[in-house]
Amino acid sequence: MRRGGAPSAGVVCPSGTARIGRESSSSVESARGKLSMMRIAMRLAALLALMAATALPGPSQSNPDLRTFFRQNIGLSEDQISAIRSGQPVAVTLPSRTPAEVLLFGAVYIHASPETYFQYARNFDRLREVPGFLALGVFTVPPQLSDLRGFEFDSDDIQALKDCEPGNCRIQMPATSIEELHRSINWSAADVNEQVNHLLQETALELLLAYQREGNEALGAYNDKRDPTAVPEQFAYLLSYNNALPEHEPDFYHYLLAYPHGKPANYEETFYWTKVKFGLKPTLRIEHMVTMRGSPADPVAYAIAKKQLYSSHYFRTAVDLSICVRDTDHPKQPGFYLIQALGSEQAGLTGLKGSIVRKTAVGRALSNLQKALAAIRTTLEGNP
Repeated sequence: MRRGGAPSAGVVCPSGTARIGRESSSSVESARGKLSMMRIAMRLAALLALMAATALPGPSQSNPDLRTFFRQNIGLSEDQISAIRSGQPVAVTLPSRTPAEVLLFGAVYIHASPETYFQYARNFDRLREVPGFLALGVFTVPPQLSDLRGFEFDSDDIQALKDCEPGNCRIQMPATSIEELHRSINWSAADVNEQVNHLLQETALELLLAYQREGNEALGAYNDKRDPTAVPEQFAYLLSYNNALPEHEPDFYHYLLAYPHGKPANYEETFYWTKVKFGLKPTLRIEHMVTMRGSPADPVAYAIAKKQLYSSHYFRTAVDLSICVRDTDHPKQPGFYLIQALGSEQAGLTGLKGSIVRKTAVGRALSNLQKALAAIRTTLEGNP
């Protein structure tokens, strides 16, 4: 599981002498990846437009600009807009242009300081207790192999890897990783599980270190399906809509695109991995969390992005955005709007069977987002 090939936001499996996730793609495949992510970017443009809206004074129910954003950009009704301000969580799906694209939008008003959400979002001990989280690890600075203890495939995934071929594999990975896996692993050995997971952890570490040096260019392409998914350009297109925020917080999105170059002083970042029960399979993910702290005078108190670098199943690419908007209409009372957008491109949602899966998966995700917003509000208002 060493590294090889060209970039992809999410390839943490075997890859010999070549970098993990750095599988070369043809210009046709690259163009396909660009067009695919462009569609997701157009959906997330709605969220980015919010940043421009929130730079206007008084982002509250009485602010016509915020109401206009909710109504025109997101498609909320007046009842939904009023519900947000009254502390009721509202979650909706935004239109997607392909079955693989999923974008959820949610918002709730919270009677607490924005700083409470900042602490909440970065509390990994809390996250470990969330149902469905099987394991979680935070990388040290600099990252080291011991940080990945517990980052392991289960026995079913390892058995599936034995039969992997480029274009036909149950685990998301590049072709070079699949080839490296078959070269490096003794499948008849008693310790085959340990061999695979050690190789996985080494490759995951190499991917992260390469990303920290080179940014998005260190990510690669998935070759587990017939049509490769090139991811390097996808983040660029996803974050290219800063024309929606001409002079309001453009550095936040620029840094996500230009990482690791030009980090502003008011930014913090954390790298972590999770093993989560999504659908039928435990899924390994590596994520980059970037937090922007606004000044006391800024309407946006915090902006937090969780950028997926790798997922073993389901998610081809994903970016979760959270924005804490101060309630400047009521300066004597702590309060803010928590606005979230969860954007992803997922495998297995196309075709007749995929359409059934999509309906169920999106419905569950929407319900989970609404419940999560309600739980966050309850927690933060109980611990102001």
